[in-house]
Amino acid sequence: MQIALITGLSGSGKSVALHVLEDHGFYCVDNLPVSVLPPLVADLQVRGQERVAIGIDVRSGDSLASLPAEVARLKGAGHDVRAVYLDASDDTLVTRFSETRRRHPLSNGSRTLEECIECERGILESVGELGHRIDTSRLSANALRQRVLEVIGIDRSQLTLLFESFAFKHGLPRDADLVFDVRCLPNPHYDPRLRPLTGCDPEVVAFLEAEPEVARMLAHIRGFVADWLPSYVRDNRSYLTVAVGCTGGQHRSVYMVEQLARAFAQGPRVLKRHRELP
Repeated sequence: MQIALITGLSGSGKSVALHVLEDHGFYCVDNLPVSVLPPLVADLQVRGQERVAIGIDVRSGDSLASLPAEVARLKGAGHDVRAVYLDASDDTLVTRFSETRRRHPLSNGSRTLEECIECERGILESVGELGHRIDTSRLSANALRQRVLEVIGIDRSQLTLLFESFAFKHGLPRDADLVFDVRCLPNPHYDPRLRPLTGCDPEVVAFLEAEPEVARMLAHIRGFVADWLPSYVRDNRSYLTVAVGCTGGQHRSVYMVEQLARAFAQGPRVLKRHRELP
């Protein structure tokens, strides 16, 4: 049986993730206590269900501590278990709760919303490393749906390599495994002709490729990823996110991600994302 576990912080998009999996043929169960997970899987297997998506969050209480062991047992029984942990910045979560006017699950009348979020992060710390982490802070609902389908639907025998550009002024991507800072490189932003363009445009590409430091930085990043990629594969990673950041996430980091994705196109499955671009 293929089992998709959707967990993470309240307000991070778990309902969106479960709904898109349900649309793609998964039998979905939300807010499942961890203690009920083994009998549920056994019952669904007897009924011939091949794909199930299960939402597990902080409402499971103390039983969350047993989730890593239960996941190990399910994998040992031959099930294909793929976990996704949805995260978001505190500011994003506060805004979402304010907009929807929903009550946080840990609200007890004495905690502020910020305190509830902080408490929830601590409780979920033990399950945060079970699967691939997705930072939904700057993702639209459609983008999140696509990302979840990519993670759940990937070939487990092949690592998927994601290159992502971002702006440091908007914070680090929470789902990044490796982060490279290219803010020290010459910045096309200071050329009025190049300012409205992106690192995908030929004029910006020509500007950056005329700078020796850019080629040197690109070679170093490419070499580092190439050298260590086999180790991540041996570690049974299914997903590796390499984030490249500059000041605005428009020129230098975008160019680097485009070049890196092209350089690794013949290797593992490669995806690219430009967080700050439309």
